[in-house]
Amino acid sequence: MRDREKRTVRDLRRTNRSAVLRKLYFDGPLSRQELAPATGLSSGSISNVVAELTADGLLEEAGSVGSDGGRPRTLLRVARRSAYLIGVDVGETRVRVELFDLALTELARAERPLAARGYDVDRIVGFIRDAVADVLREADVAPESLLGVGVGVPGIVDRSSPGGAVVHGQTVGWDAVPIESLLRDAAALPPEVPLFIDNGAKTLGQAEMWFGAGRGARHAVIALIGSGVGACIITDGVLYGGAHSSAGEWGHTTMQVRGRACRCGARGCLEAYASAEAVLERWAEIGGDPGDADEETALAAFLASAAPADEGDQGAVDEKAAALLEETAEYLGAGIADLVNLFNPERIIISGWAGLMLGRHSLPAVRRAAGAYALRHPVERTTIELGRLGPDAVTVGAATLPLADFLSRGGRGRESAPAAR
Repeated sequence: MRDREKRTVRDLRRTNRSAVLRKLYFDGPLSRQELAPATGLSSGSISNVVAELTADGLLEEAGSVGSDGGRPRTLLRVARRSAYLIGVDVGETRVRVELFDLALTELARAERPLAARGYDVDRIVGFIRDAVADVLREADVAPESLLGVGVGVPGIVDRSSPGGAVVHGQTVGWDAVPIESLLRDAAALPPEVPLFIDNGAKTLGQAEMWFGAGRGARHAVIALIGSGVGACIITDGVLYGGAHSSAGEWGHTTMQVRGRACRCGARGCLEAYASAEAVLERWAEIGGDPGDADEETALAAFLASAAPADEGDQGAVDEKAAALLEETAEYLGAGIADLVNLFNPERIIISGWAGLMLGRHSLPAVRRAAGAYALRHPVERTTIELGRLGPDAVTVGAATLPLADFLSRGGRGRESAPAAR
């Protein structure tokens, strides 16, 4: 009975700390007087929690504001340099690693390009190991100061293995890759620094929901369009993963029966029509010249030929490229219509580096196509917009994985080596 009471008191304190930290993190700086009604805690509880968090070095003063006839009220905020986070984006053209402070201000980054279809696991693990060491050294941050390392990967993440997260990345040739144990063995991090592994589209989605175009929505879909296509589905404010964490493989919904071959082995997938890789392949088929440039440069060249920046210069338009861009927008809009009909979101956000590039040229056409293919009642109540966090949002999203864990624990440290997540 005594053990149960101890656990209950400990859990209550953690819950209270978490409530205060979350409120200050997302809505701060705030005064103690503002925290009480905002969190539902009593003024006494607020005083105790603030004292604890300040003693732990997690809160700092951020000036003061006047009050009605009384003493000025001190504002509080989360201390941004009290801890650090690393976000890793295992993309399909490069691996990017970024070091952030607690406010998700970038302090250092390292990037390693990947050769076409160069998804050798040992090589990628080595890239991550070296890049983590590089960013810590550049910013002069001790590994022990890290709250954790978040990693966004291409594929389905299975957390049921006793050895940690395993990745099934069918499109990149990863079959049950034990990525967490490989990184743990290679990265030379202290054992108390946890690793958090998730699908890249889902990490991107969390970033947009917390800090970008999804903020304030309860039902949303964040579409990641890059070399491939994926999605993050949010229902009633919670990420929907499905029975085995594979929900959101939107790129492998069928656009055309017996259509173009997809990297997954099926035919007619949305990814075979609307991904950057697919668009460039189709451009080459109609006489375009992607050359030997990387995908981002090649896609920019395609868009320049299909829709020149000077819209009055119609003579510079490549009519075949323009038709291909229009068709791509229609495929993307039809895919979005499927999301509208299936999930009835209030907001759909197009993101990913290729999604942002395509969207800047084709968002009105995508909206028109979605309206034409979706049921009228739900689509009229769904907004379709571009992401706000830029092409690097997967690394920010990956860093939110250890940040979310930190906030949920009320800033408390882990008592033992991290379990698989």
